[in-house]
Order: sequence, then C-alpha cells, then structure tokens
Amino acid sequence: MPWLVANSLKVCYWFISEQYLNSKGLHFCCYGFGSKETESRSKSSDLTNEDRKGNGGPVVCFGEMLIDFVPTVGGVSLAEAPAFQKAAGGAPANVAVGIARLGGSSAFIGKVGADEFGYMLADILKRNNVDTSGIKFDPNARTALAFVTLRADGEREFLFFRNPSADMLLQESELATDLIKKAKIFHYGSISLIHEPCKSAHLAAMKIAKDSGCILSYDPNLRLALWPSAEAARNGIKSVWDQADVIKISEDEITFLTGGDDPYDDDVVLKKLFHRNLKLLIVTEGSGGCRYYTQEFKGRVAGVKVNAVDTTGAGDAFVSGIIYNLASDQSIFQNEERLRKALYFANVCGAITVTQRGAIPALPTKEAVLQFAET
Repeated sequence: MPWLVANSLKVCYWFISEQYLNSKGLHFCCYGFGSKETESRSKSSDLTNEDRKGNGGPVVCFGEMLIDFVPTVGGVSLAEAPAFQKAAGGAPANVAVGIARLGGSSAFIGKVGADEFGYMLADILKRNNVDTSGIKFDPNARTALAFVTLRADGEREFLFFRNPSADMLLQESELATDLIKKAKIFHYGSISLIHEPCKSAHLAAMKIAKDSGCILSYDPNLRLALWPSAEAARNGIKSVWDQADVIKISEDEITFLTGGDDPYDDDVVLKKLFHRNLKLLIVTEGSGGCRYYTQEFKGRVAGVKVNAVDTTGAGDAFVSGIIYNLASDQSIFQNEERLRKALYFANVCGAITVTQRGAIPALPTKEAVLQFAET
C-alpha cells in the first residue's frame, strides 16, 4: 500500500541518526575446501523427483523483524524519493517466511512493539504459516523502522529508526525455550548481537539450541550503520563465528571481516574464515554464482540469470532455499552432488525473488522454483 509521501512525511517513532551503509546489495547466487573442487553450470535436471519431496524438520529463526520503507520509484536516493511504500522486513523473519513458502516448517522468535506495525508483522508471519508463538510484544517500545533504497549508481542506502526499538529489548527470560529445543535448525544473524538485553538473549538461545542438538545457521547480514563502529561490528560478528555449523557470507563481508583481503582467494577464506567445526561455508557472489566449502570438498555453482527488478530479499530467499534443503537432508554435508542440487535450488529461489518488488511478497513457493528450473 503506497503511502508516506515524502514532502509530508511524519514518523511518530523513536529516532536516532544513522550513517548510510554503502554496500553492493543483496546476493542470491552461489560458488565452493577439501580434497577436490568442482565447477559446472546449473541445469534444470539438477532437481530430480527425489529432491522435490522436502519433508524437513522445524527451523527456528531468531532476531529482528521491522518495517521497511522503500521508494515507489527505483534508482533514487532517500532524499530524492517522491514517496515510500511499507513492507515487512528483517532478515530472520524473511527467512522464516521463505522456508514456510517452500513448504517447510518454520518459527520466528523476536520482539516487536505493541503497536499497529508490530501486530501487522505478526499477522503477516501467521498468514504465511510461520509459528509466531515466540513473538513478544513490548508496550513501551516501538517496532523498528528502516528506510532503504538502491540508488542509480548501484549503492544501497539505509536509514534506521531504533532508539531503542522493541527488537533490541528481548529478554532472556522471554525466550520460547521449548520452541528452540524442538528445532532441527536454529538460524540467526548479527544485528541481535549489537545491544543488550537482546545480545544476552541471543547467546542464551544459541546455547539452548546447541545443547539440544540443533544445527546452528549464521548469516551475519552486515549492517554497519547499526554498529557503534566498524571494529565493534567486526568483533561482534566474529564473536559467535566458531559456534556455527553453517555460515553464509558475501564477498563484501569477507573483505570487511578480513580487513581488506581478497574475497575471491580460497586461501583467505580457508585460513581466516573456515573453522574446524564448520560443516558448510557459502560465499555468495551476486549474479556470478557462489562458492561452497565443506570439510571434504569445495566447488562452484553458477548463477541463475534473470532480469532483476528489485534485489531486496534475494539473499534471504537464497538462505531459505538452502536451509529448507538442509532441514530435510543433512547428508548434504557429505554428499557433494546433493549439496550442489540444494545450492542450485537456493539460486533459483533468489533469482525468482529479484524479478518482483518487495522481499516477502516475492519469496517463491516450491512449485514456482521447480517450474522455473524446468524452463
């Protein structure tokens, strides 16, 4: 629903000034340490009838859920935008919806304000078959807002309103522990590690998940404007790095985390980012593809070419696709052929998402992914 005309914009929310985040945008495709390396083009035949079953275990996504405001026209700065349209946002929430849209079982744990936006977000998750029993509503804090645009020069701008927002205030005592204990995969980002008390709640949730035998899935999703400094962001993101079983990062995040090293150098990735307990590391590289690294092998799955309309949510769609497959088939960690099929599936999820506007509205169903793969 288009609204918030720029020249009459009024936002009755807590406000803090944030610097703009310069990044190259969200990525949706994939490439892959070990004794052998594989590279090939993606083919529709990569998805067999066996791969279409997808009876996975529950996935719990933890973190932020917010309102994104995006310009009604593309290629402009936030200041130049004539009007904005509201949309549900927050990477962990997007992933939860993406998994459910594919036919998987997912739940979301986080906090929103006890306000119209917070209730709207919870309702969107419910309507998309996401378990919302882990959502808390704060009567004393507002739901977070973010204004985001992709400028004509390809640079993405973010402006956040959270001072503090409800997602930052989740308490450890408010965690839906039973929900976490039942999960097969526990997925999270790094934004919930920035401020207390949410940071402590995040760490406690990770411990519960790990102790319960969950696979820990980590997408740092760097938003530098939200951190006190670049050093704080680097240290915060890496503070939980060695606990993850699965990590998805972009080439920009490699450069940031390694202090400027070449993100395309396998030695950099293996020596500085791959840890001994990691089962799978994925480096996304936009339309060019992605690399994958496991304890036994590495390789590359080429990107899926489409006419992109809006890259918002493409990375989350990719993550949804790979987690959806992992939830139903953990042999992917040892079986390179099945891993490559899962990554191709994830690529298609991201590719479909960029052909439409918005994140959640554009997330594909499994039927759409399989149909795309057959064309």
